[in-house]
Amino acid sequence: MATSEQRDRPRKVGTSKAVKAAPRKTSAAAKKAAPTKTASRPRSVKPAAVKAVSKPRTRTKPKAVDPAEQLRGIVLNALDDLKARDVAAIDVRGKSSVADLMVVASGTSSRHVKSLADEVVKKAKLAGVPPIGVEGQREAEWVLVDLGDVIVHVMLPRTREFYGLERLWTVGDRELATAV
Repeated sequence: MATSEQRDRPRKVGTSKAVKAAPRKTSAAAKKAAPTKTASRPRSVKPAAVKAVSKPRTRTKPKAVDPAEQLRGIVLNALDDLKARDVAAIDVRGKSSVADLMVVASGTSSRHVKSLADEVVKKAKLAGVPPIGVEGQREAEWVLVDLGDVIVHVMLPRTREFYGLERLWTVGDRELATAV
């Protein structure tokens, strides 16, 4: 009854004689894929002792990235991607408790201003920082995007010149705003 490929197996406890366990079938591909033993050196042979002066391991803590600086990079990249003009980043840490950084940029038209602001909002959301508020998108002469630590002003050139935010926030500074 039993062939070379099919062997009778012992019965499991509690089963009748009529029930047989299914025989295992192995294919040629499975046999080829089986791992083969490789020759390895005996465990008793030890490599030659080498004296090496090793430095004690010290753990270096990863540098903490300031969230405002990280957000600054995201905002500047978003503005650069859509070719914003005259981008200026102003550090207002000592002057305002509302934000740490203010970014001022210009667009060439009202559509450009609106698309710049939309891009900043989109990139900030992707980074996990949803905007607290966005103002001025309907008129798109001056769009303000509040990201918490960073406030972004995107304006038409004439609006930017009229209000002069850079002059307002850099009064008394020895250093002018960093132009990007």
